[in-house]
Amino acid sequence: MADRWKARVGHRGEDLAAAALQAEGMRMLQRNWRCSTGEIDIVASEGEGAGRTIVFCEVKCRTGLGYGDPLEAITYEKLRRLRQLSAEWLAANELPPTGIRLDAIGVLLRPGVVPLVNHVRGIG
Repeated sequence: MADRWKARVGHRGEDLAAAALQAEGMRMLQRNWRCSTGEIDIVASEGEGAGRTIVFCEVKCRTGLGYGDPLEAITYEKLRRLRQLSAEWLAANELPPTGIRLDAIGVLLRPGVVPLVNHVRGIG
């Protein structure tokens, strides 16, 4: 049961993160893309034509600050893996961008409080 609750919290956080990116004018390309190396939470596109950037987002969601801010969960290892996964996604999709960027989105869900979504661009 705890795993299902954790999955629901994570999915809710990813929904809020995707909505925030769309509100910033980005277009969702894929969510929860998986390969043998791991998973990318969100792949989005920002800009058009020659100025288009493919954005790979890691989303962390928490229901409190007992274990710190959600963004603190993005470790060097997680960032290294996101770099590797982004290269694999680009190869699998044969979509040549003019630029790529790695972003992080921290979502804090607390009962009775409006969710807090913190988008950090260019984490590595």
